Amino acid sequence: MNKAHILWADDEIDLLRPYILFLEEKGYGVDAVNSGRDAVERCRESFYDIVFLDEHMPGLSGLETLAEIAASHPDLPVVMITKSEDEGIMDKAIGKKIADYLIKPVNPNQILMTIKKKLEKNEIISETNTIHYREEFGRLSSEMSECRTAEDWNALYKKLVFWEVEFAQSQHPLQELLTMQKSEANGGFGKFVKRNYESWLSKTGSGPLLSHELFQQRIFPVLDKGEKLFFILIDNFRYDQWLAIKDLVSDFFMYSEDTYFSILPTATQYARNAIFSGLMPLQLTKMFAGLWVDEDEEEGKNLSEELLLRSQLERFNRKERFSYNKIGSNADGEKLMQSFTGLEHNELNVVVFNFIDMLSHARTESKMIRELAPDEPAYRSLTRSWFRHSPLFGLLKKISEKNGRVILTADHGTIRVRHPQKVESEKNVNAALRYKVGRNLSYDPKKVFSVTQPDKAGLPSPHLSTRYIFALGDDFFVYPNRFNHYVSYYENTFQHGGISMEEMIVPLVTLQAR
Repeated sequence: MNKAHILWADDEIDLLRPYILFLEEKGYGVDAVNSGRDAVERCRESFYDIVFLDEHMPGLSGLETLAEIAASHPDLPVVMITKSEDEGIMDKAIGKKIADYLIKPVNPNQILMTIKKKLEKNEIISETNTIHYREEFGRLSSEMSECRTAEDWNALYKKLVFWEVEFAQSQHPLQELLTMQKSEANGGFGKFVKRNYESWLSKTGSGPLLSHELFQQRIFPVLDKGEKLFFILIDNFRYDQWLAIKDLVSDFFMYSEDTYFSILPTATQYARNAIFSGLMPLQLTKMFAGLWVDEDEEEGKNLSEELLLRSQLERFNRKERFSYNKIGSNADGEKLMQSFTGLEHNELNVVVFNFIDMLSHARTESKMIRELAPDEPAYRSLTRSWFRHSPLFGLLKKISEKNGRVILTADHGTIRVRHPQKVESEKNVNAALRYKVGRNLSYDPKKVFSVTQPDKAGLPSPHLSTRYIFALGDDFFVYPNRFNHYVSYYENTFQHGGISMEEMIVPLVTLQAR
């Protein structure tokens, strides 16, 4: 069975017989013609996977033949093979979206390499990944069992995400095995957090950088060097989503990657307020009682971020001029760009982008958005598409033009939930699916991280008997009443608030203009 069907047009085609025999021995089918006009006719009569064209042929030239083939078969890859090193011809061929450009004399292996690059790349990558992941599987399992520190889990998570992104390029046969391994890793990560979280807060044990420490340990040191800084926070932005846009950013920035751990709950009200205030939620409620909004109140939970940021700067005796902007629409972004000249005079500019948070909520509510982003690869693809056309992309380009520095991060990530866990509670418990706050909660203690003394976790207690419970892995909480209805509605939606590597291990990327 032939691997691919090739059309080769050259007015000296008889001299290329050894090349054609070489390809046929490799399993390819080759049709040979000696003019551009014959090539166009053959393309109308038969299906081809790739076309090789000589540029200098009587009648239709290679470029003219390319134009006619492209008009009727725009997705058919065409490779130009010519003696000419004329840059003008190269530019014209590239402008017509030529698949490749080879200069004679060529050897058979060059032809073979071009075919493999254009037609067999995904299959070769998939086969190679299969071999490498099978070798890596045991090492990852061993690393998982040996993870003892936040740095260990961070390194393991990045490796798993690497394979997840690699496999997403095709329907890889080992994708299901990787999903199982990542689920197992999240199980171990949940146990790790349960054992260590309170000690991280009390500083009785070494731990990762946490939300409320971000400004003090990462932002202030940059400002201390006299450097101006843009701090850009994308709500719900995960490490794999950073990988989805990294190549676009690297066109005009050099970058260094790091991570930090979101506090619990991994929810905007808690994690983002902790970032901007430099305080754990319990401290925040004591110092700014009027600014904290309890879970059962209707008021927005993140309406005081600029005030909290100002208070943190004052508490650490920071004198920098700063701005704060929250971008929830293209109109907001355009307004920010119009005021960019004024931002240049500030030592610190803070910008919050809410699109991905809105996307995750829209995906939950909208069947159409769910179908557009049914899984993680599609979710990353939507993120990339948004970014390319977003005010954020324009803002980063502008900062790069001004030779600026950026710290790009998030307040927490999200996870696609799959497994419902029953929980019973009083009516006034919060509505979040990945964590619950309330009294008289009934649940399976083996399946959650339960905080019965909120103050030890840096969390406020509206009542003496308040407790918090956090979902682990890809679980989500559902009430027994109308259980099946809510399971079908929320299963496979992206949620946050609980304990998973996706939610807690947050990208922290430093960008410096090239």
